[in-house]
Amino acid sequence: MNPAEELGKTTNGAKAAGASKSQGKSGHPARKNGTVPPQKMKPASFGDWVSGARLRTLPLAIAPVILGTGAAVVASEPGVYHPVRALLALIVALSLQIGVNYSNDYSDGIRGTDAHRVGPARLTGSGRANPKAVLYVALGFFGLGALAGLALVILTQQWWLLLVGAVAITAAWFYTGGKKPYGYFGLGEVFVFVFFGLVATMGTTYVQVGRVNTESWLGGIAIGLIACAVLMVNNLRDIVPDKAAGKRTLAVLIGDRASRVVFCVFLLTPFLIAGFFSLFYPAGYLTFFVLLLALPACLIAITAKTSKELILALQLTSFTALAYSILLAAAFAF
Repeated sequence: MNPAEELGKTTNGAKAAGASKSQGKSGHPARKNGTVPPQKMKPASFGDWVSGARLRTLPLAIAPVILGTGAAVVASEPGVYHPVRALLALIVALSLQIGVNYSNDYSDGIRGTDAHRVGPARLTGSGRANPKAVLYVALGFFGLGALAGLALVILTQQWWLLLVGAVAITAAWFYTGGKKPYGYFGLGEVFVFVFFGLVATMGTTYVQVGRVNTESWLGGIAIGLIACAVLMVNNLRDIVPDKAAGKRTLAVLIGDRASRVVFCVFLLTPFLIAGFFSLFYPAGYLTFFVLLLALPACLIAITAKTSKELILALQLTSFTALAYSILLAAAFAF
């Protein structure tokens, strides 16, 4: 999924495309094209591995759980709470988010997509970590998410949720993994919207109260759109190298200018949903304070000319998701 990388590729399109085609499907692309001499490589440090988890994307996993829990309070009997189930849902969401981040690192790295990065390099693409080690870490987090999901299934006795979990993990892997990853064909936003928006929010509500409501449906749409905004601004800054590497993200397909507009649409539409809820939950109006984060993010994205500006827009958007979910969930619950 994914958002939280540095911008700024200086290699021209033709050179990058030629280099990408010469990459093998395994090993260290940075070593193969000679950009990083093996003797100068330093093994990835603990900090590098933490950075590989892309912590700035984690609010996208936390937000739907918060909002789904707020919606569950509306749907549950007074005084009935399920903190253990909410915590397990959070573990599932965080594990899948981190797992897909490492999975993308591995898959993009062995394809050579990350071989021309300028700025903080990824673990696989830089050659500082063994690709298999990155893969095993990704699978470990997927496994942790599966165990937490299994615990939820046992607690709720809703065994059909096993299928939902299996589909979610499969979708996370094939985002950039496999022979024909759908993230390379402009479908990344679909994955993010469905799984980090609808499924995560409604799933959190369902495992706590056994049903979903309007709050979880519309809340899931809102959080899904903000998550799509994060992915869009991430891919916006990578249009040139992604195009050279054959990674046809939605940003590559529609171009720079349209991507900036679509980003703003993704980010601001959830406030229409907040306005609707404010008709029924008076405290919902507090959600509009989050525009103090969202509007600057839009302004930066529209006018940005440097990588640092787009990174700032990405960070503001990620915090928008978290603040939006907290305030709207509080409006539901109180």
